[in-house]
Amino acid sequence: MASSALATESPAKGSGKLDHKVHPLAASLFMAVLAAGLIFAGYNIFNDTAHSGQPLAIGAFLFLGLALIIALGFEFVNGFHDTANAVATVIYTNSLAPVVAVLWSGCWNFIGVIVSTGAVAYSIITLLPVELILHVGSAGGFAMIFALLLAAVVWNLGTWWLGLPNSSSHALIGSILGVGLANQLLAGGAGGTSGVEWSQAESVLLTLLVSPVIGFVGAMLLLWGMKRVVRDPGLYKEPVGDTPPPWHIRSLLIFTCTAVSFAHGGNDGQKGMGLIMLILIGVAPTAYALNRTMPDSSTPAFIQAVDGAHTIFAPRANGVAPMTSKAASDTLTTALRTHQAERPQVYAALDRVSADIVRELKSYGAIAHVPAAATPNLRNQMYLVYDTLRLLTKDAEKAKNDFPNGGDKTLKTYETLLEKGTRFIPTWVKISVALALGLGTMVGWKRIVVTVGEKIGKTHLTYGMGAAAELMAASTILLAQFKGMPVSTTHILSSGVAGAMAGNGSGVQVSTVRNIALAWLTTLPAAMAIAGVLYVIFLQIAKMITV
Repeated sequence: MASSALATESPAKGSGKLDHKVHPLAASLFMAVLAAGLIFAGYNIFNDTAHSGQPLAIGAFLFLGLALIIALGFEFVNGFHDTANAVATVIYTNSLAPVVAVLWSGCWNFIGVIVSTGAVAYSIITLLPVELILHVGSAGGFAMIFALLLAAVVWNLGTWWLGLPNSSSHALIGSILGVGLANQLLAGGAGGTSGVEWSQAESVLLTLLVSPVIGFVGAMLLLWGMKRVVRDPGLYKEPVGDTPPPWHIRSLLIFTCTAVSFAHGGNDGQKGMGLIMLILIGVAPTAYALNRTMPDSSTPAFIQAVDGAHTIFAPRANGVAPMTSKAASDTLTTALRTHQAERPQVYAALDRVSADIVRELKSYGAIAHVPAAATPNLRNQMYLVYDTLRLLTKDAEKAKNDFPNGGDKTLKTYETLLEKGTRFIPTWVKISVALALGLGTMVGWKRIVVTVGEKIGKTHLTYGMGAAAELMAASTILLAQFKGMPVSTTHILSSGVAGAMAGNGSGVQVSTVRNIALAWLTTLPAAMAIAGVLYVIFLQIAKMITV
């Protein structure tokens, strides 16, 4: 199975040739690239920790390796689970042979990951409870990471085995929510819900809910528009046997396959990046908690930004008594947990923690020179200020109450510097995730290709239907990536295929659509339950080990 995409072909049902035998050379090449990727990641971790002045002990290095393998395993499973969404149309319209289609998709998934910004990665992370993010290296932090990763992988593998186009995004987000709820229930929090960042969760869940509707309606309308503007009868015909379409139609479908693959890599690949950064920060904070690639010249910019922010914070603190550093950090943590930032105490806390940040940067000269002992505290201070500023500016936008005298621009400059200092993704992490996702696209794709290509509509995909579905899917995913929001490639494209079928008057297979909808509805609660149970189990194990 590991290299089914690289094997010789034999005819199968439908216009695609989906049955393969594994070629020994292909299997060897696949495993060599996989091993090279793991070695590459290990080398970079060893190199980064050595240069940070705090090399990892053998036990910590092995533990980190296990966590990274699970995280990259999630991206690998994500790859072969979601590949069919990009290649089904080109395979079932005979535009590309399965081997070529999957390899091509894998390459563009890789490129999509490499050029991504990381905005989606940290959008996912902000769903987690504040205390677990701040103390990711604790027993609770490690239990959180392993629980949510394993829960997402288990659910993905189960739905893949059944051939259902389930969403990896839904599975991961459900796992994160499950960990947050379990953490709060264990802590005896009010209502058992404050362990989840619900304001962020609402935005993410709304995006996941609306995007398939956009895919369905958009593909239907796009197909209608194509039929009225592009008067090429051949574009709206079914493939004949195994005969490829005319070159111009073939080029269009290859382009749409490329666009979906690129968009999928850019959006889905970032989810693994964010989780890997949590793991790295927890196990090797000296090397990864702060962006040590920032130049020394950034320190004067930080000082200037904090001075500007002080002119906004101090008047709004409204005479609140000076706080200790710990009291200020606790105040910001509470503000983030309760989403109540517009208070004088919060402004006083922001002023105090910002002053602490600048004092440490002046003392050490730059982020690159912060010693190991001071790194976790400085990272947490910068994280708290950054997220509180985001909450304040978001509330100000909703209330249409801008900060006067250019205050919005001043705080935005400060936010940007804090973001660069703490929310970064090393190039080797991008490459490792890109390899995992790209290699994952080359295995296990047949089951869901059959579902997307044969079982959604009552008739065979026409060239125009495939193009409309993929163009709408790619556009929606890229727009979501620009907004920094995670979406489900699976559900958008599946909905797009159904919309194109409806727009063509072909009808859909109710049983398949019902099964896909059932998977969509059950993924969140199922992943939440699995992750919550695993978190409780892993937390107890971690506590016993650390006693």
